[in-house]
Amino acid sequence: MAALSSAIASAAKPFSLPQTRRARVAALHFPKPHFKKKEFNFAEVSLSLRSLPRLRVSSNDAQFNSRSEESQQPQPSFAEFITSERVKVVSMLALALALCNADRVVMSVAIVPLSLANGWSRAFAGIVQSSFLWGYLASPIVGGMLVDNYGGKVVMAWGVALWSLATFLTPWAAQTSLLALLVVRAMLGAAEGVALPSMNNMVARWFPKTERSRAVGISMAGFQLGCAVGLTLSPILMSQGGIFSPFVIFGLSGFLWVLVWLSATSSTPDRSPQISKYELEYILNRRQTSFPVETSKSKKVKVVPPFRRLLSKLPTWSLIVANAMHSWGFFIVLSWMPIYFSSVYRVDLRHAAWFSAVPWAVMAIMNYLAGLWSDMMIQSGMSVTLTRKIMQTIGFVGPGLCLIGLATAKSPSVGSAWLTLAFGLKSFSHSGFLVNLQEIAPQYSGVLHGISNTAGTLAAIIGTVGAGFFVELVGSFPGFLLLTSFLYFLAALFYCLFSTGERVNFDDPGEYKYT
Repeated sequence: MAALSSAIASAAKPFSLPQTRRARVAALHFPKPHFKKKEFNFAEVSLSLRSLPRLRVSSNDAQFNSRSEESQQPQPSFAEFITSERVKVVSMLALALALCNADRVVMSVAIVPLSLANGWSRAFAGIVQSSFLWGYLASPIVGGMLVDNYGGKVVMAWGVALWSLATFLTPWAAQTSLLALLVVRAMLGAAEGVALPSMNNMVARWFPKTERSRAVGISMAGFQLGCAVGLTLSPILMSQGGIFSPFVIFGLSGFLWVLVWLSATSSTPDRSPQISKYELEYILNRRQTSFPVETSKSKKVKVVPPFRRLLSKLPTWSLIVANAMHSWGFFIVLSWMPIYFSSVYRVDLRHAAWFSAVPWAVMAIMNYLAGLWSDMMIQSGMSVTLTRKIMQTIGFVGPGLCLIGLATAKSPSVGSAWLTLAFGLKSFSHSGFLVNLQEIAPQYSGVLHGISNTAGTLAAIIGTVGAGFFVELVGSFPGFLLLTSFLYFLAALFYCLFSTGERVNFDDPGEYKYT
């Protein structure tokens, strides 16, 4: 700036020759030249300044003032957080996800007496259980589109109402025809596909960035505890009220949830009549800093995503492989573990469900601890790429080793211990590939989630159905566990080789090579 001022000042001075040069000119008797004083022209200086490189203010710089104001606001105490309106919203979300998973796992318990009553083989039982996934195959993509247009509150209400209706109608469908049962189960899967997109939408609206990890942790704890509750209560309810009593009770519970959800919650904090002025200001002030500053010239995501470019990058395939293996292991355990403990260890159905339920409770706790540890590693200076690879390695290699232990266990207690440890380590995947989706392509994270989720659902269908055929052909449940363990190791290796925590350029039309 000093150099520029000096240049302007020198330009404004009248032009004059040095003394020696002027004396020589006078000696030649030339007329004394007459120089006009050069006027300072602001227009020329303005044009020259315009030609200088412009400084661009990033979203981080634009948020500096708001962050300074944010740092001056006191953090809410634990008591204020627990009693806040936003925690009431996330508690309702956790309850919805608990019902979501409980309605899934009821069939995992009921399939044993239904198979005996109808003479179904294990292969056919796998087809019945996989019918849920037929409806779930593409519904998360559709659910995400609906959430973007109508908001998480409305879509979640419709989703819970429809999947509760499907659960309530399952006894009628099972007694009517096999086709009706398959259609109702597919309807359940289609309706439950909107659950996670709706949850993410509501958390983003109600929670500032500094509290979203806790909010998602509470929600997913409900999702995983739903398995434990469903697997534990279903045998008890069946012994007291018949095979179909859990379907009726869980279905009616979903209808009750919808009534409370619509009357007691709001889609956004500013529309809530119960929220306090302090909490509303806290959410709005903190939430503003968690979104990037957008201008009219901001680059927008294309209506049709560049699928060719997305699939041309190996980091994308690392996410697809990870999601597929994660879903394979998840639905294998969800669908077959009660049958496994009942057939291999000759455990009573009520105890078999209990052995299968304990790991879900452990997973709910470990999920939060794994996320906390992952955040601490990044804050300590470790790269995001290395952190994600460590989390994913634990999330795949750990369960793979535990399934080997389960396959060789001689007692149900030892088998349950191995299964519990497998689920606890499996939760580390949520801090691996699941978070990695937003890191490599924030502008296409929804599309990437849909692609990888579709691959995961296909893997779950193949694994659920294939387990029944494998057991019939080979005659060994432990053999299928060993196969799953081997696939876990391969998926962990693939992810470690080709994943990254850095942003990947998917917008260059010239880049189609696998990089």
